Amino acid sequence: MSGTTDDKARIAVLGLDHDHVWTVAGEVRARDDAELVAAADGDAALRARAAAELGIPTYNDPSTLLEREELDAVFIYTNNRRSAELTVDAASKGLHALVEKPMAADRPDAERMIEAAEQNSTRLMINWPIAWWPNLQRAIQLALEEDAIGRLWQVRYRAAHEGIVAMGHSHQFAAWVEDRERAGGGALIDYCCYGAVLARRLLGQPDAVCALSGNFFRDDIDVEDNAVLLMRYPRAMAIAEASWTQHGKVDAYSPIIHGERGSLLVGPRANGGLKLANLENSSAIDVPVPVAPAHLSNACAHFLWGIQSGEPFTPLCEPTVCRDTTSILDAGLASTNSSSALVVTQ
Repeated sequence: MSGTTDDKARIAVLGLDHDHVWTVAGEVRARDDAELVAAADGDAALRARAAAELGIPTYNDPSTLLEREELDAVFIYTNNRRSAELTVDAASKGLHALVEKPMAADRPDAERMIEAAEQNSTRLMINWPIAWWPNLQRAIQLALEEDAIGRLWQVRYRAAHEGIVAMGHSHQFAAWVEDRERAGGGALIDYCCYGAVLARRLLGQPDAVCALSGNFFRDDIDVEDNAVLLMRYPRAMAIAEASWTQHGKVDAYSPIIHGERGSLLVGPRANGGLKLANLENSSAIDVPVPVAPAHLSNACAHFLWGIQSGEPFTPLCEPTVCRDTTSILDAGLASTNSSSALVVTQ
């Protein structure tokens, strides 16, 4: 793109086996300054869906698409391991890239992605669906910019559902999310990543990380179906919980931020509201949540705003923050495999 809002950004989708792709594709189609021009995936059924629903040509191989189509940017929606390879390839062709969370399967791959973008002067953004919740945006603003609850000492987030396919996702999506090599792990990577990136944003990089995980119910997979990730700071801690076996959302998707003068409870999802508890309001009061600015309303809007304006992406989506998050996840996974786990004395 030349950087003017009169240009229509030509965007291709590389990978269709990450189910979040259909949401972001809809965001592109709703805009006047961007167009989806093609998609690539090795799965014939997914290509047929893209052709039918999006009305765009499809390719079996991303490399062929990149050779034949004139593009400004790519949206990468495939497994965590391949995302790094595709990002590097796109950057080498001068294309900006939006990559779905958690960025990569591990820190070395995340480093490769950042290096490729820097060397080719392209923009790289990582999409976290929670970044577009106006209530979470307001909570972060209150905690970090307005000192509404004082020095922060704990961040907690639980992400949980009854199973990837059981909750309505595709078998193509589940096939790689539940595969250790392509995803980097199981529930710990898929769902503890949300709490990890929030902790990185609100508290910085921890000085110690440990995790507990296990396969408690899913006999059909060989990765963990539940996990708890703990992050320690000099005067704070953070907790990220993940479950693929929880029925009901009773305690899921509600970030909690504790400070020395109060607590912020973010209701589940974008319309969940925001509450503040402190000495004057121990039972919590509702906090007004303004409508998100246009450039913070969804992933596509923010990505286009960033590449058109040259402004930094919101911190949750900045590559360095997300790279640090992969370090947290790497450390958590390593600790679950450690032989030095504490033994409880009977």
